[in-house]
Amino acid sequence: MRVMAQMAMVMNLDKCIGCHTCSVTCKQAWTNRAGTEYVWFNNVETRPGLGYPRGYEDQDTWQGGWVRKPNGRLELKAGGRWKKLFTIFSNPKMPSIQDYYEPWTYDYETLLNSPQTDTFPVARPKSLLSGKDMQVQWSANWDDDLGGSQEHAVRDEMLKGIEDKVKLEFEQTFMFYLPRICEHCLNPSCAASCPSGAIYKREEDGIVLVDQDRCRGWRMCVSGCPYKKVYFNHKTGKAEKCTFCYPRIEVGIPTVCAETCVGRLRYIGLMLYDADRVLEAAAVEDEHDLYEAQRSVFLDPRDPEVERAALAAGIAPDWIEAAKKSPVLRLINDYKVALPLHPEYRTMPMVWYIPPLSPVVDVIKETGHDAEDRGNLFAAIEALRIPVEYLANLFTAGDVEPVNDVLRKLAAMRSYMRDINLGRDTDESIPEAVGMTGEEMYEMFRLLAIAKYADRYVIPTAHAEQAHALEELATDCPVSSYDDNDMYFGEGSGPLTPVAVENFEMLRRRQTTDTVAAPPEKSRRVNLLNWDGRGTPEGLFPPKDGA
Repeated sequence: MRVMAQMAMVMNLDKCIGCHTCSVTCKQAWTNRAGTEYVWFNNVETRPGLGYPRGYEDQDTWQGGWVRKPNGRLELKAGGRWKKLFTIFSNPKMPSIQDYYEPWTYDYETLLNSPQTDTFPVARPKSLLSGKDMQVQWSANWDDDLGGSQEHAVRDEMLKGIEDKVKLEFEQTFMFYLPRICEHCLNPSCAASCPSGAIYKREEDGIVLVDQDRCRGWRMCVSGCPYKKVYFNHKTGKAEKCTFCYPRIEVGIPTVCAETCVGRLRYIGLMLYDADRVLEAAAVEDEHDLYEAQRSVFLDPRDPEVERAALAAGIAPDWIEAAKKSPVLRLINDYKVALPLHPEYRTMPMVWYIPPLSPVVDVIKETGHDAEDRGNLFAAIEALRIPVEYLANLFTAGDVEPVNDVLRKLAAMRSYMRDINLGRDTDESIPEAVGMTGEEMYEMFRLLAIAKYADRYVIPTAHAEQAHALEELATDCPVSSYDDNDMYFGEGSGPLTPVAVENFEMLRRRQTTDTVAAPPEKSRRVNLLNWDGRGTPEGLFPPKDGA
């Protein structure tokens, strides 16, 4: 057993109101720079819908994530090392700007400086990429609130196979919001896809980051991520992605998206897991078993044996205490109401979701019956306006049983708490019907409904004294336990590499010395990855003799 720690997030979709505050604050904090105009590390999708970039869940097209080979091993869906080398200069499996959207602004100067006229001046949309006039046809939020559902929502990949159960007429359809960030997976396919080894998973907290110095802009990570949460900055020539706000996490503060969430639907906590079992869990044969397989990888920090192993692995005592109090642990493993997003991609995502129950209450209210009665709630789950199969396609690789179990627990919680709120005697048969005790159900209600700040975010601060020790070892990607290393790229594709202080100093001297390796005019040279193709900037060509 190799105990490692992982920061994780759970989102309660029943509380998301689709205000996009999380998206806007993340945009302002992280992607308000040149080259990131189209980038949304956090976005909120209306489901059913195409998502952002549109159709990102169609892995037959984009070839993201992992697939299980007949011999039981995992392979990148886009192909291994040799296939990537053959296509490294021309990667066809990558969304275009049309799949994202062409970012724009408006010609506000026309409005501000227009003389008095008989007609109102118009601020035409201007492309942020070319600066030219454009016709707005798509955006990251174009199909919000089922806008254009007859044209867009009908092409939702998650509707395949259940088209007869979904009505997109206005009076009959359903919708809910799905906020998305990088999943910071235990088995990240983006890291394994990177030819430069620039994407790595931090050993101390599992956050997946891009080393901007090592990134060479191959964009294989964009293809390899099945959630399409790695973006290319066309100004810097580098890949960028959600950082889980690690500078905030290191000082015990939640991510910007969680801090500013109006619905208070996000929970952040620490999970301990057995790194030796990640590969085995990700490679189970039946996709329906992936949810339980990932749950089995998580360790209970309240177990004395796990606690001793964690201490032996160098995890600080205060981190272990934080793991014991983690709201994520309770929602995923104790109450079992949180589910992973698309486990069939076999990346083992660490941002989990509590599926929405609100539509079932609306359905019952329309019939004139008591919408909080346990019997009515349980019966209505079978006839949900939002099909359970749709939720299963999102969260459990199509297996409806875990989704039904979660919805029944949420329905039971509503019915049980109504008796308490009305001052009536509690009916203990309600929690028993879903395998819980009354005390557990009440604690789950407190966590989901009225939890305070300190209960929703249990984030231990980083230990600065461990920084140098962590620098000594490159991060070990869990899938690197395969004997042959020709399957994929990535930091974990080979043995651990020591990075001693002496080596660092030698590298620094080599990069700063005035020798052939670093000629005097180096600072005036142009990085072609950063060049936008316009004009001939100084340093693009060698100086002429005598110039």
